[in-house]
Amino acid sequence: VQLQASGGGLVQAGGSLRLSCAASGFTFGEYAIGWFRQAPGKEREGVACFMGNDGSTHYIDSVKGRFTISSDSAKNTVYLQIDSLKPEDTATYYCATGSTYYCSVYVLLQPPRWNFGPWGQGTLVTVSS
Repeated sequence: VQLQASGGGLVQAGGSLRLSCAASGFTFGEYAIGWFRQAPGKEREGVACFMGNDGSTHYIDSVKGRFTISSDSAKNTVYLQIDSLKPEDTATYYCATGSTYYCSVYVLLQPPRWNFGPWGQGTLVTVSS
């Protein structure tokens, strides 16, 4: 199983970015895919997840309405669209597979390493004010 996040960059507050998570080594839908971020000096936190078996998505409250997950099963890729970026969104963003096909907000709020991994390199998002 391998996942690689990409698409980060430097953006002004209010702007948008679309991050990509290219997955390989497993059947799309076999495992949930989660998006996480880690700001400097802070713990890694789960922000959103996708269940490929039914296409459902889940978001933590602080990003709901600004973050949107989409997917392209033909490309085995999951995307995270981030709109109305804020300086507090500055972080390295990671994607990872869940231990099962299932995810939820409850799962996202648990320590990420309990339910997701392996972890690849993240992609840095920097939002300037």
